[in-house]
Amino acid sequence: MKTNPYAWIEQSLATIHQANWYRSVQTIHGLPGATVLLSGQEVINFASNDYLGLAGDERLLTAAIAAIQEFGTGSTGSRLLSGHRELHRELEQAIASTKQTEDAVVFSSGYLANLGAITAIVGKRDLILSDQYNHSSLKNGAILSGAAFIEYPHGDIAVLRANLSQQRQNYRRCLIITDSVFSMDGDLCPLNGLLDVAEEFSCMLLVDEAHGTGVLGKNGAGCVEHFGCTGRELIQVGTLSKALGSLGGYVAGSAALIDFLRNRAPSWIYTTALSPPDTAAALAAIKIVRQEPQRRTQLWQNVDYLKNLIQDLPNLQLLPTESPILCLQLPSAAAALTAGKQLRAGGIFAPAIRPPTVPTSRIRISVMATHESEHIKKLVAELKNISW
Repeated sequence: MKTNPYAWIEQSLATIHQANWYRSVQTIHGLPGATVLLSGQEVINFASNDYLGLAGDERLLTAAIAAIQEFGTGSTGSRLLSGHRELHRELEQAIASTKQTEDAVVFSSGYLANLGAITAIVGKRDLILSDQYNHSSLKNGAILSGAAFIEYPHGDIAVLRANLSQQRQNYRRCLIITDSVFSMDGDLCPLNGLLDVAEEFSCMLLVDEAHGTGVLGKNGAGCVEHFGCTGRELIQVGTLSKALGSLGGYVAGSAALIDFLRNRAPSWIYTTALSPPDTAAALAAIKIVRQEPQRRTQLWQNVDYLKNLIQDLPNLQLLPTESPILCLQLPSAAAALTAGKQLRAGGIFAPAIRPPTVPTSRIRISVMATHESEHIKKLVAELKNISW
């Protein structure tokens, strides 16, 4: 008797529902910003990665429209075929200048940048060591590479060093991969220690600056600048879709590395180039980040203000954070869902984050430069009222 080979899907969905892990989209109408219209309700937006409030900035819109009028809506092919535009090279040069690296290459998303970089530089004869809390794109890049893969406990340099002492001599090349800002916790990687270990054991180090670019460092160059590591040899990956308010990803590093990736990174070679409007918007955003450091100053003032107010909430535990991402830990997925719904009813959009995305359930709050003090006070007032 034949069985339905797709029957397992509904069973798996039922399990997801039962564990309170089920997810669905929520529709935002209109331009992004500190307040948004969410399924017909105006809410204060603490769910966005638009840290500098640039995604709805008139200058990015103007740049994107001008690019569409000159180049069209799509790039029509991969960069090595019909997809390359001078805009792409201008953006790459702007990224390299910001990062103070020799060169950079732009991908169609940050996820593709990680997949492409990792799979190009290591293979079956190599070893990858990955922070336990790394983003999915880093972990999947490691799996796709075919390299041996070891996870070390979150931020634990001692265990990383011990693993390398035992394993490094068994492999041709070794790559350490880490987020700079951990997006579901808000803390930073121990970058100086990672670089020291990488140098000690002749390892490459790849750092994903997705949530650091535009936010950290004197010039917004990211965690590498923040920790004073500019100029040290490493591979920097990031996105254009968070503080830079556009779409796409990049890898920045030595000229030789970037030239190699253009010839060997499959997710760059075989993917349609970043669209002209996305490219132009990201380029405009980088110029604003350079010219308007007050946006970053305002962002950090908002972060400090919220942290001070949250300290007075006895029923909520704030996870350690050094970024605009503040996470409040809750005892269960059900509690996180309840808290998220209560906040939404009070006009606050701050999503519940649950396993398997994170090991423990939480409410994730993202602060923006464009939040006003009244927005933050309203958030704290609603947090005081939540119960589960």
